Amino acid sequence: MQSSQFIEINSERLCDCKKGALSCIIPRDWMKNQIGVWQFMYEPRDIRDKNVHPATFPIAMAKRVIEQFTHRGELVLDPFVGSGTTLLAAQDLDRNALGFDLKQEYVDLSNSRVSNPSSDCHCKQIAICDDARNIVNCIAPQTVKLAFTSPPYANILNRERKNKSRRGDLRQNEQFGKVEQYSQDPRDLGTLDADAFEKEISEIFRIMKPVFQEKAHVLINITDAWIDGKRVPLHINIINAMLAAGYEFRNTIIWDRRNLVNKIGIFGWPSSYITMGTTFEYILDFTIADV
Repeated sequence: MQSSQFIEINSERLCDCKKGALSCIIPRDWMKNQIGVWQFMYEPRDIRDKNVHPATFPIAMAKRVIEQFTHRGELVLDPFVGSGTTLLAAQDLDRNALGFDLKQEYVDLSNSRVSNPSSDCHCKQIAICDDARNIVNCIAPQTVKLAFTSPPYANILNRERKNKSRRGDLRQNEQFGKVEQYSQDPRDLGTLDADAFEKEISEIFRIMKPVFQEKAHVLINITDAWIDGKRVPLHINIINAMLAAGYEFRNTIIWDRRNLVNKIGIFGWPSSYITMGTTFEYILDFTIADV
């Protein structure tokens, strides 16, 4: 794609903040965000139905990240946009945003969620059906201030759901026994084992690097997993991948999900102690230092 074919979208600030300020965030909220354990609540606009999308995060989480790392009007990117939560949060906060996904169904869903902006929004939010590996051909260089995403978690969903974290009879819900994989597209990161996942994440973000502004931030939501009876530390795979791609690892934020998890069953008792992955996830923060 030539420069004349880059997606037409603004990336300039619409605020009067000082030049060196990271974002429009006020001191009180900055201080809250320094505490690296965050909780969120879902709201009615959040998608919770796994038949619509198997893995979503709260609008509140995307909004908190966007507020911390961007100014009004700046450009936010979600390279694995899924249900479009990042785009909707950007719209609420008057930020421009682009999202990419391999699956047209999810792109249509994302665009539908941002189809009725309020009169207070002066920015555009667009989802595109394309491979994240092609983003560098779609976005003008050095225009993205923040990337926030939750990529397919390696091969976690590509198996029958067992609901082992649920209590007793609650395991036999409508998801039990289902394969909730996003797709079987060979380009889909959700079809890969952890090592291949790490390699592809690294290559995708290496290729993508020219679209970022100097000192832009990339935040990635990830969880560890139990696959074939073993703990797979996918957050370490992400860190290794991003370091290999030339990014700087800055911060770990823990998404404390205890307020969202109900009726957890006893897992491993009395002989095998295992922390419940459903109760927390990681939000890993990287910076662009040498565009």
